[in-house]
Amino acid sequence: MVRRDISERYLQRTAGRSGSDALRKAYQAWLAIALASQWRTPIDIKHSHPKASVLKRGRVVFNIKANDYRLVAQVNYAVGTVEIRFFGAHAEYDAIDAQTV
Repeated sequence: MVRRDISERYLQRTAGRSGSDALRKAYQAWLAIALASQWRTPIDIKHSHPKASVLKRGRVVFNIKANDYRLVAQVNYAVGTVEIRFFGAHAEYDAIDAQTV
């Protein structure tokens, strides 16, 4: 299960802007992988997303659209859930703390 209300709101806010179609396609590719995966360990994530940054306490930072955007997720490996905690442009990501967002 992937909780994705944060990412969907971001995509709605950016709809119609330059590059928004490419962003949506890149996000949908990430989402398809996430929905089809059973991430039970950080190694499982690295197999499907080698450039993902695995942080402490189940936090993972994914690069979206060639690292133009970042997605921070809280992964519960034991029950197999992924909760998107942040989705935004790289510059927006620089303004947050991925461990606490």
